[in-house]
Amino acid sequence: MRRPLPPLSSLRAFEATARLGSVTRAAAELGRTHGAVSRQLRALQQEAGVPLFDKAGTGLRLNARGEALRAVVARALDGLAQGWMQLRDEARGPAVHVACSATFAMRWLVPRLPAFYRAQPEVRLRLSMTTARELRHEGADLVIAWDRSGFPAAERARAIPLGPVAFGPVCPPGYGLEVAATRLRLPVRITHEHTTRAWELWQAGAGLGVEAGRELSFPHTHLCIEAALAGLGVALVERRLVREELAAGRLEAPCSFVDFPEGLAAVPTSDRAAAPAAAAFLAWLRQSLEAAG
Repeated sequence: MRRPLPPLSSLRAFEATARLGSVTRAAAELGRTHGAVSRQLRALQQEAGVPLFDKAGTGLRLNARGEALRAVVARALDGLAQGWMQLRDEARGPAVHVACSATFAMRWLVPRLPAFYRAQPEVRLRLSMTTARELRHEGADLVIAWDRSGFPAAERARAIPLGPVAFGPVCPPGYGLEVAATRLRLPVRITHEHTTRAWELWQAGAGLGVEAGRELSFPHTHLCIEAALAGLGVALVERRLVREELAAGRLEAPCSFVDFPEGLAAVPTSDRAAAPAAAAFLAWLRQSLEAAG
């Protein structure tokens, strides 16, 4: 049966205009003229039989019907894009799409990828780097994370262990803090905006309470590390991510590193997570993490 759909070009013009809030910007993104996009929008609204935009000054604003259609069209186009990318990936050979935090990717994973490609030259790896809060699995086959508290229970149950993670407070040499029998007193505590439970887990494992004069927070672990290096406070960081700074003496760890109970794991989020390419990557990653200690 023939699907009662408007032209795909009209839906793309509509979605781009709705997302960007401007016919001009939509035309630039789509490589079309302003007039061509405007005509596609008029044709779509005529075929729908209802207006999808309201006038807003010199621009356009989605009305309630337009917003409802935008959500449907955006999901459909996202699905098409993901399916197309997967098809192209499969045509090029074995591939695995991995999502992980930007800091883990930049400071640990990417510098070691040459060894993976030497061991598995036929496998292509695609990385999505994002913040911990946004660490979801749109289009990814595997999501690497230590804090999986925000994942659905079914996904947490499927997590594939990769190895332990150990967190500890780090600061520049000579930073003014005091370590007592049951208390760590420091002027400023640096926290990650989206994984604040890390300090709670460390206190429980170390048997120390933390007293801080004030607190600074950042959305990326990389920024937390840079803030500690700049002397802004004490950051709580996974040991592997600051190994070079500790060895060079730019940071010191005045207290112990504590293993977190959940450890690092890969959450499979697509059927391709069970493919040989993904299995090869996970085996290499597990061995590399163990070798790095």
